[in-house]
Amino acid sequence: MWNKRREDEAPRPVTPPSPGGATAPVAPNPVEVKKEATPVSSMPVGRIDPESRGGSATIGKAVKIVGQIYSKEDLFVDGDLEGTVEALEHKLTIGPNGTVHAGVRAREVVALGTIQGNVEATDKIEIRKDAKLVGDIKTARIIIEDGAYFKGSIDIVKPEPAKPAPRPTAAPQAVAANQTVVTAEAKR
Repeated sequence: MWNKRREDEAPRPVTPPSPGGATAPVAPNPVEVKKEATPVSSMPVGRIDPESRGGSATIGKAVKIVGQIYSKEDLFVDGDLEGTVEALEHKLTIGPNGTVHAGVRAREVVALGTIQGNVEATDKIEIRKDAKLVGDIKTARIIIEDGAYFKGSIDIVKPEPAKPAPRPTAAPQAVAANQTVVTAEAKR
């Protein structure tokens, strides 16, 4: 209680006496407090960005394309598309606003919107809750969520197993004329 120092009170500096013998009061040094500005994003929190999907290409909901699309990266379609779409080694996502009237070939297809046409996926096809797919499907795996609309046929194909590398065979050993080769088999 008696020896406690106040945290908010700074110790006062001692000043040497002035030539007249009186001590001059010293003004406290003002302490500058610097606040660092934290960067604030102006992007809405719930928005889906192409960067968040791993840098995929995007066709926005205000875009209509008629023709052929060949993609060498993941593709997100949220607009209208007519023709053919191929992303053979990549994922094709049809967004909730997307409408596709095309033949589709990709490694993986995720439908959140509408697809009208045949779909071929080497890995899998997902038809989500509010999606609509009218056409024939050919894939190794398929997921159809409750509430999705599907009309067509499904052809499940097994993916080709990786071919094992051929084993190197040992070269036959030469047998000298005076040697006998004995081969034994264990029988149980």
